[in-house]
Amino acid sequence: MPEATDAPTPLRRAPIATTATSLRRTPCIGICSTTYGDLVCRGCKRFAHEIVGWNGYQESQRDLVWARLRKLLSESVRAHLRLIDEERLRSVALDAKVPDAAHLPADVLAFETMRRSPLPLAALGLAPGENPRPGRVRPHPSDEVRDAMLAIDREFYLRSRAHFEASFKHSPDG
Repeated sequence: MPEATDAPTPLRRAPIATTATSLRRTPCIGICSTTYGDLVCRGCKRFAHEIVGWNGYQESQRDLVWARLRKLLSESVRAHLRLIDEERLRSVALDAKVPDAAHLPADVLAFETMRRSPLPLAALGLAPGENPRPGRVRPHPSDEVRDAMLAIDREFYLRSRAHFEASFKHSPDG
């Protein structure tokens, strides 16, 4: 494992797993907004047609969806957090019983650990990103994780919607 350094580093781009073998059976987190007409679920970030067809998908089709979701989540986490101490993050993740904590890329692990642990970012081996929104004061440490989770989730949703729109946009000519 890399040694901890005093200087925070950006979360590095890790290879995105292309198989769902280490993941839960479905990306669903029980907060489905597609039933209210959203084309991209605000919970799991899948497209409505993927949710409807999920049980009929072949494993290779599910793997493609998982890979896209992990890629977009990774990008979203890196947009808002920096890794300070990967060893500490992995240790807290193991204590929090994050599935496959030893094998997940640090950016995905950061998000999954934040979902399961009430610790402040520094205790997780993380720090807020370098560029907070202009004019925004850094939140109190007790609010950092909540604010980071909300920002990451918002970013993840926007990236998923942009991907959907780029992939399925119909031209006015038909």
